[in-house]
Amino acid sequence: MNDTPELPPLGPEFAAAFVQEKRPACQLYLISPPVCGSDFAARLEAALVATAAEKQIVAAFQLRVKDKTDDEIVALAEPLQAICSVYDVAFILNDNAALAARLKADGVHLGQSDGSVKAARALLGKDAQIGVTCHDSRHLAMEAGEAGADYVAFGAFYPTTTKDTTHRPDPGILGWWVTLFGTPCVAIGGITPENASCLVAAGADFIAVSSAVWGAEDVAAAVRSFGEVMKSA
Repeated sequence: MNDTPELPPLGPEFAAAFVQEKRPACQLYLISPPVCGSDFAARLEAALVATAAEKQIVAAFQLRVKDKTDDEIVALAEPLQAICSVYDVAFILNDNAALAARLKADGVHLGQSDGSVKAARALLGKDAQIGVTCHDSRHLAMEAGEAGADYVAFGAFYPTTTKDTTHRPDPGILGWWVTLFGTPCVAIGGITPENASCLVAAGADFIAVSSAVWGAEDVAAAVRSFGEVMKSA
């Protein structure tokens, strides 16, 4: 869905024209690979334990798997959820608010066809973290914010092999959002330590990554690489 006509294109100078409110340092939002093998729990813990002694690099982990029954997702989720709890990392389930409630997850991430923020809030309660995919649309982001979303997600900023994408926002949308709204924003899509700095500098509160971490031989080193980018951007 494209922006409504009353929203003109943003220039790169938009955010620079305003004094922005000081926001917390950008953090990492890990998203599971599409297939989580038998060793994935150990890899998740390796990614979290290596950074636990530092300032919290990883803020959240999202379980995003397809083509599984609810019972299969529950069985997969429970050990991962326990690991996240140990390291004070929010455990977010993708797509399914009812299953997130069953798991007592910390929150749910909703695509545009996954139900309303209002319905998810009724299931999960006032303290749940509810995020909404907004693609490259300022209109969708404002709707999500007005509905009470706890964060909005823009992307994919770069080509990605994790999922099919058709939207390619400009980083300026992050600057626009953080200039005007207090709700956190997430940048997602093909992000690596090599291309993340412009998104952090533009104002992303969280950088969502999947293959750049789970595709690495040393997942802890990959997470630390993102941490260095977020400190220096």
